[in-house]
Amino acid sequence: MNPYQLLDIEFEYSGQLQIITPVLLQDERDTILVDCGYPDFVPLLEAAVNKHGVTLRSLTKLIITHHDMDHVGSLAALKQAYPHVSIIAHEVETPSIEGNIKSKRLEQAESTFDALPEEAKPQAEQFIKFLQSIEPAAVDQTVSGGEWLPWCGGIEIIHTPGHTPGHMSLYLPANKTLIAGDAVVIEQARLEIANPQYTLHLPEAVHSVQRLLEYDIEQVVCYHGGLFHGDVKEALQQLVHAYHS
Repeated sequence: MNPYQLLDIEFEYSGQLQIITPVLLQDERDTILVDCGYPDFVPLLEAAVNKHGVTLRSLTKLIITHHDMDHVGSLAALKQAYPHVSIIAHEVETPSIEGNIKSKRLEQAESTFDALPEEAKPQAEQFIKFLQSIEPAAVDQTVSGGEWLPWCGGIEIIHTPGHTPGHMSLYLPANKTLIAGDAVVIEQARLEIANPQYTLHLPEAVHSVQRLLEYDIEQVVCYHGGLFHGDVKEALQQLVHAYHS
């Protein structure tokens, strides 16, 4: 059994066709979903996992790479529908996921609002309201980075801050595969930093990419872009070099 499957989910957002790629991990005991899309994505997730002979009811765990609306949007709905599913997230992101503090993305949007030109403010207001509407959900297990999770052949948690402070990626050493979340994305067949203008700490994000070079990675799955086709180490080195130069 392939321990992971890519769930390429197509949808329309802001009038444009987009694709996100949550990941499904499976072994004899566990069925794990990594990230869960925007709000109201439960039907899309159900259809995606059904293609692999799985239902959302059969999920045992849901790992969240970070608190952004396209990664946690359907978390509360999934937890309400399937309370047995254990939610795992980084300890830095957990207070935002649980609704105890504002998310860093919401803080960013609010703090930059006054500086926007007047014509841009209506769209920004809509974005802020959207962020405020993300429902919180309880996290069952927190991690900090460096943990070894003995599921689906083994998962190492890598803390990859920058995009958000508690962003994490998952390394599957048995397959030399990195589930990158938004640590990197694929644009025009290249690995890039995800939305540099929205990355909360760009130098930290670049440093996180540099740390990934310490791992024996042959395959990278990006939430935005899917499976990278090419020499992973060379692509990561080129990305780091582009920012350092």
